[in-house]
Amino acid sequence: MDHFIPLSVPNFEGNEQQYVDDALKQGWVSTGGAYITRLEQQLAEYLKTKKTAACQSGTAGLHLALMECGVMPGDMVIVPTLTFIAAVNPVRYQFAEPIFMDCDDSLCMDPVKLRRFCEAECRMREGRLVHTASGRPVKAIIVVHVFGNLADMEAIMDVAEEFGLKVIEDATEALGSHYTQGRYAGKYAGTIGDFGAFSFNGNKIITTGGGGAVTGRNEDQVAHMQYLSTQAKDDPHFYIHNEVGFNYRMTNLQAALGVAQMEELPEFIARKHRNYERYRALLAGFAGGKMLGFREGTYSNQWFYSLEIVSGGTDIPLRKIIAELDGRGVQTRAVWGLIHEQRPYRDAVTYEIERAAYYSACILNFPCSTQLTDEEIVYVAEQIKNVTGGFSTTGGL
Repeated sequence: MDHFIPLSVPNFEGNEQQYVDDALKQGWVSTGGAYITRLEQQLAEYLKTKKTAACQSGTAGLHLALMECGVMPGDMVIVPTLTFIAAVNPVRYQFAEPIFMDCDDSLCMDPVKLRRFCEAECRMREGRLVHTASGRPVKAIIVVHVFGNLADMEAIMDVAEEFGLKVIEDATEALGSHYTQGRYAGKYAGTIGDFGAFSFNGNKIITTGGGGAVTGRNEDQVAHMQYLSTQAKDDPHFYIHNEVGFNYRMTNLQAALGVAQMEELPEFIARKHRNYERYRALLAGFAGGKMLGFREGTYSNQWFYSLEIVSGGTDIPLRKIIAELDGRGVQTRAVWGLIHEQRPYRDAVTYEIERAAYYSACILNFPCSTQLTDEEIVYVAEQIKNVTGGFSTTGGL
């Protein structure tokens, strides 16, 4: 292969240039303009929800959702440790404290341990859940649909309803993923809990460069988050502000890009599925690792592809594998470092972190862009097999 194959890059095959040029010609380039409204309507229609609010990032969407949940300084929020740190940092924006939960084999939050934590480490007091050791109220759960794989939302929502917890779905990687079976059949990631946040970063299944969106069950609450995202402006002519707001609104230029990307989303997901199946066939029977699947009873957008390296045990050999593949023109990455081990969170509450530690040490993500060619897929699979198959836990590559 005579060129470098990146991990995940945006795909602009549709009307992106036309719509961005149109926004420029109109002069609407900032946080006002018709493309923002159009994108919000597209998202709401696609997700089968009443209203969405476009914002600057998925992180901004999560922060707005935490505020709408009433998370206050001193409160606690249950979060996964196996995720990108942006899913957790907004908890600290509210001067609240995270409680780190383990994952199951889907890489998403373990609902069995979630229930056990609520039952064994907390108590109900005056109708709300309180963490016994600290005496702090537990207000919410942030559930991340990792790599487009849906978490076990039936079990998680049962726990939330029993213990009076708000649920924020971090669907930043899962636009288009939905249930096909069970009581949430037909429901999309981000529309099951109280709130859902989405990201349109450059590596996501659609992109606005930077940008995101947030939605929720209650249309008025989504409207309030939209209001907060525009500096809580009550009178645009005389600049009256009755709440503390944020500069979290998406720009019209970003939205113009997003409108075109939404038109292509079904095709992008179809390509993700085709490419996943090609990889799976090429890596079938490979002793050095196995591709992770997606939850039964769901239709995932299959945003990211993951290989569980069977022979790996620490992040040291995984680093060698990544470096070797990079030298062969294939960009790969490890899953994230566990958040509870990061310096800002080392003193946080954790609960039975086991599977997350295992997967953090052995998951390899590899190229998954929607414009991959068959030749590139074959090359990537061959190099993964050559590199990981030649790995020895005692001697390196």
